[in-house]
Amino acid sequence: MKILAVSDVVLDRLYTPEVKKVFPNVDLILGCGDLPYEYLEFLVSSFNVPLLYVPGNHDPKFDPHNPSARAEGCENIDGRVVRVKGLTIAGLGGGSRYQPHRPNQYTQEQMYWRVGQLFLPLLWHRLLSGRAPDIIIAHSPPYGIHDDDDLAHQGFKAFLSLIRFFQPRYFLHGHTLPINQNLQTAIQWIGATQIININPYQFLEVTPYGR
Repeated sequence: MKILAVSDVVLDRLYTPEVKKVFPNVDLILGCGDLPYEYLEFLVSSFNVPLLYVPGNHDPKFDPHNPSARAEGCENIDGRVVRVKGLTIAGLGGGSRYQPHRPNQYTQEQMYWRVGQLFLPLLWHRLLSGRAPDIIIAHSPPYGIHDDDDLAHQGFKAFLSLIRFFQPRYFLHGHTLPINQNLQTAIQWIGATQIININPYQFLEVTPYGR
């Protein structure tokens, strides 16, 4: 399965009517935050495949009844675990809190609580399938991996616990500066989990279990 993952930066090479010809055979799109919803809506309509996303720290508070606070035709999976095209994917949006009273910004303690809310559905998945989740998408990186020294771009310690406990195949994030477009240099590992900085985009090929 060919996956297009995007975050943070609108790219002309993707924001064009020719995008499906230039990048054929995309099966799934994953959004890791801080992108205009019009951009996500363009991608989902152009490729006509599922698009799952989480909000970034600059995105508005999600409201399913407000067209300006959601991406039409896309699925916000922040704080959820979903199954799509044979893959189990979980989402955790937002960044470190550096401005008061802003949506999608969290302290380290608040993110521990949010991660805790995912434990039960992820445990249920593991009991039913006997397998780790395939992908976790987030806006921010784990603490100490691909993150920066300033508070706004500091990763979350709770993500380290989540990765070590469940060992997903992939943990994808944006938010911090892109390393470059060489996928290998954008990858770090914790155990069996590939942690990939996908900012501003990456293509991945993932084989669902059983195929």
